[in-house]
Amino acid sequence: MNVRKSKVFAVAAAACVLGMALGGCGSSTSGDAAKGSNVITAFDSEPQNSLIPGNTNETGGGRPIDLMFAGLVSFDKDGKAKNEVADSITANDDATQYDIKLKDGWKFTDGTDVTAESFTKAWSYVANAKNGMVGSSFFSTIKGYDALQNTDNLKGDEQLEGLKIVNDHEFTVDLNQSDSVFAIKVGYSAFAPLPESFYKDTDAFGEAPVGNGPYKFQSWDHDNEIVLVKNPDYKGNRTPKNDGVTFKVYTKDDAAYADIQSGALDVMESVPASATKTFETDETVQAYNKAGSVIQQFTIPSSLKHFEAGTEEGTLRRQAISMAINRENICDKVLNGTGTPAVDFTSPLTPGYSDSLKGSENLKYNEKKAKELWEKANAISPWTSDDKLTFAYNADGGHETTYTAVVNSINNTLGSEVAATNPYPTFNDYRTAVSDRKVQGAFRSGWQPDYPSAENYLVANFASSAADGNGSNDGDYKNSAFDDLCSKAAAAQTTDEANKLYQQAQEILLNDLPAVPLYYANAYGVAATGVSGFEMNWQNLPVYENMTKSGK
Repeated sequence: MNVRKSKVFAVAAAACVLGMALGGCGSSTSGDAAKGSNVITAFDSEPQNSLIPGNTNETGGGRPIDLMFAGLVSFDKDGKAKNEVADSITANDDATQYDIKLKDGWKFTDGTDVTAESFTKAWSYVANAKNGMVGSSFFSTIKGYDALQNTDNLKGDEQLEGLKIVNDHEFTVDLNQSDSVFAIKVGYSAFAPLPESFYKDTDAFGEAPVGNGPYKFQSWDHDNEIVLVKNPDYKGNRTPKNDGVTFKVYTKDDAAYADIQSGALDVMESVPASATKTFETDETVQAYNKAGSVIQQFTIPSSLKHFEAGTEEGTLRRQAISMAINRENICDKVLNGTGTPAVDFTSPLTPGYSDSLKGSENLKYNEKKAKELWEKANAISPWTSDDKLTFAYNADGGHETTYTAVVNSINNTLGSEVAATNPYPTFNDYRTAVSDRKVQGAFRSGWQPDYPSAENYLVANFASSAADGNGSNDGDYKNSAFDDLCSKAAAAQTTDEANKLYQQAQEILLNDLPAVPLYYANAYGVAATGVSGFEMNWQNLPVYENMTKSGK
């Protein structure tokens, strides 16, 4: 999610783009409005944008959107895909065309039918650059995408050439390249259907969305809460066991944790740094801590002075900075065992993961080598007393201790004035600065997968087509060799073949370091003691629909 969730498709995963580690956290809100009811109150951050599926690539908005919308497929807690609105998704021999048939009877919460056009029109709208949707690049492999990127010649209602409606319950998708995992990608929220009411007033829709998922929208009190109630007409795979989910906005993670302890909040998918040593033995909460799929990293913009991507100086300094960070110490002493040092750009739970890729040594602490590379860079262009690498992060998300440790490690290795922290007050302030390319330094980034594939981590965050505001490539990294390997992987006939190509693509990233991986975040969090059915899914998020209050 920064986030969120490739393919040149973007944000995912969500990126983010990316649990609380990807989103923000916050101040205590007024007590439990639904106390005594079977309504789950859950931690959240204020969404960066309005609640439009194709314009959300961070977890603040992603959490409620995923519950309000049902796509062609959904994923179980382990990441296994199952048809939801789709009755069938059938590829041709080389996976360049898909025939999609829909189940009968699906409706939006305004009573209108979910049809083939509900998908094709929505996908075209998100893909159309005129509309400025952050999920645009997710559709880059569909024929006609390029024609919808020249905003000077667009009105915003142009349709993707590769989408053809057969009838109300069937449409076809023609791709500009083979894509054997397209049938899984469509489970990401950017591919959600939209009702006709969306196009009549997109701003109003974003404030009060109309979906077709297990929950329906009731209200949004900005900076306070988003209230969802059970959708009685939902007929998919994620039938709620509770009556609703109310997302509470916090600006202090300590306050959220205290509310869990008191029963004023039911669930949060992280814990504050102050509680990481004790939360698993805290009898006032239910604890969860297992291996997870979220990666935490920081991005260095490709155009940043002294760190220009693809230059000798820039590459030397990026590698030096990475080797100057003691990840083991950060995971042990700062994260208290809730993270594992990163050795790649995916996660240990991702198919094709390897801990022995060429270049992985650049992610290991090596004081001597870091100094050596830094001095080589200085010989090209001296680092002066006026230079400083700053690290931006949102101060409301519990990241201060981590980035203080990162900066201290760099300065202890390379010099006391090399790096400094640059906190932004809120997650929204921080993400807006990142999206607007206003951050003059490195910035916190992460990825919560949209579906279980290396492609989702790699293409969304680093493909050229996801740069320049068209996806989650917020550092605007561009490397044609990387893009070519990802394209070959998408056309691979087997998963093993694809994974080998993604590994090669990763080796390019491990050299260039458009972002610097720090650690894999465990799936960890807490629930109130009166909650039943608490578990985390493959995205490191609670399975909200399975949770109930005691006695319900």
